[in-house]
Parts: sequence; structure tokens; C-alpha cells
Amino acid sequence: MIELETDLTLQNKRFAGITLAKGTYLYCGSANGPGGIAARVKRHCKATKKPHWHVDELTSNGFGRVVSVLVVPGGNECELCAAYQETDTQVPVPGFGSTDCVSCHSHLLVVQSFELTWQPLVACAP
Repeated sequence: MIELETDLTLQNKRFAGITLAKGTYLYCGSANGPGGIAARVKRHCKATKKPHWHVDELTSNGFGRVVSVLVVPGGNECELCAAYQETDTQVPVPGFGSTDCVSCHSHLLVVQSFELTWQPLVACAP
């Protein structure tokens, strides 16, 4: 879960010019690379990093911060995203975070009204 503290106009060439409004976003991703989920979340918590994934734009340069992480061992990012799309969420940017996915419209959801029902497993230092 990422909190954007101000409006953010995306610069990534695919989504350049699209503005995400200040608010709460849910990003569903996997962490199958070296270091697993701990390494991936640690990276997303860094304000300065070389952009690699779409979500890096939200978590870089002080625009947004990771406020909560839900880890689903053996989970599937597409199934998780589909489950959350049945709640009070919307797809703000079609294709965001899901360019290699044939079934999802996006792996980024904007949260309209969401009660946090899980405890944060990782907290990023302010």
C-alpha cells in the first residue's frame, strides 16, 4: 500500500502525462528475484533508486511512501489484484505494473474507501 502525499504526474514514457491524485494506492507485485520480498520491500522504501519497475516512480523522490505491506506466501499477484478489484478500488492507469500480464488491466489500484484489515509486516522509516 502506497500513500501519495501529493499529486504525481507520471514521467515514464508509456504513461507520461497521466496524473495520479494524492491518495492511497494498492500495488500488487511479486518478489521472485534475489532476496525475495524483504529485498523488494526494502528497495521500494528507498526514496532514491534507479527506476526499474513502474511502481518505482510512485516510491521515488518523496512523492509517495510505502505505508503497509501484505505478504501472501505462495500467492499470485494477479489473483490478489483481482480480489481487490472486487472491493472499493479503481484502476487509475491501465497497464501499470502489468505489462507482462495477459489477464490484468493493471496491478495498481486506487483505493476509494478502504479499511486496513491487515497489520503492516514491514514499516518504512520516515
